[in-house]
Amino acid sequence: LVGPTRCSGRVEVFHRDSWGTVCDDHWSITNAEVVCREMDCGTVIEAKRGAFFGEGKEQIWLDDVQCTGSESSILKCPHRALGVNNCGHGEDAGVMFCSPGILNELKMYFVRLMNGSNRCNGRVEVYQGGHWKKVCSSDWTKEDANVVCREISCGSPLSQTIPSHFGEAHNLNGVKTHCVGNESSISECSHQDTSESCTDATVVCTNSKPIRLVNGTNRCSGRVEVYHQGQWGTVCDDRWGMQEAAVTCREMNCGNALSVKYKAFFGGGRDQVWLDDIECTGHEKTIADCPHRGFGEHDCDHSEDAGVVCSGRPPSALMD
Repeated sequence: LVGPTRCSGRVEVFHRDSWGTVCDDHWSITNAEVVCREMDCGTVIEAKRGAFFGEGKEQIWLDDVQCTGSESSILKCPHRALGVNNCGHGEDAGVMFCSPGILNELKMYFVRLMNGSNRCNGRVEVYQGGHWKKVCSSDWTKEDANVVCREISCGSPLSQTIPSHFGEAHNLNGVKTHCVGNESSISECSHQDTSESCTDATVVCTNSKPIRLVNGTNRCSGRVEVYHQGQWGTVCDDRWGMQEAAVTCREMNCGNALSVKYKAFFGGGRDQVWLDDIECTGHEKTIADCPHRGFGEHDCDHSEDAGVVCSGRPPSALMD
């Protein structure tokens, strides 16, 4: 596993004298359980998709892995032939696991950002006392956000977005945190459990290459906007199509693209038009990675703002 600990990270297997990644097609909690057992790493917390732990650089060895859960090794699960795949490294699979007993023994938190486009943005949750808890926004400050972004190696906070952008945690108890700002982990900050109903704290860190969908019916539909040079801006619909929409939906962790929208279907933006003439192959990790004119280079106005409707969160990823 290539990631922040021995027991969480991008899944890689060794074949023909080289390491290679696993594509996230059909990637599920059952597959992650097999990896967890093979690594002797305790209980699965989450199965991760969309290169959550970063992209590999070498071969993609496995695709369409479909474990039953009883296998002793990921290589014994049904899968395409080694090296046969239809993926790019933007689809590298990952796992996050560690037995609650180990976490409690170390008296530490796990912190995660949920429902974001990647691991560096989302609503803030911590693992404490054997349970995931949501961090409440009422006492959430930039100092708290600084500590979290630094702890998960995501730079510094760009913004604390409106909570509705990342959805709401359900059936989780709340915790209020207070950081000075120089702590290395949110576990070092003061904290207080609360039984009160509270709004989720959220954060977007600098390493997140943030993207958002605006004015849709939910976080997985709307006008496409990207964050650049401290400002949100739109995408022009010149050359906008299903491949571009597919990359956008995957970057947002929103499943498959159902339809593309043109001519400011979700209303026009008010600030910059950041991207124009985007031509994705479909395998890129982010929309900004696709060939395009260059940030701010365009011949459009906001009547041509692009939009997308995605299917929603991939069903095989265990998120809560």
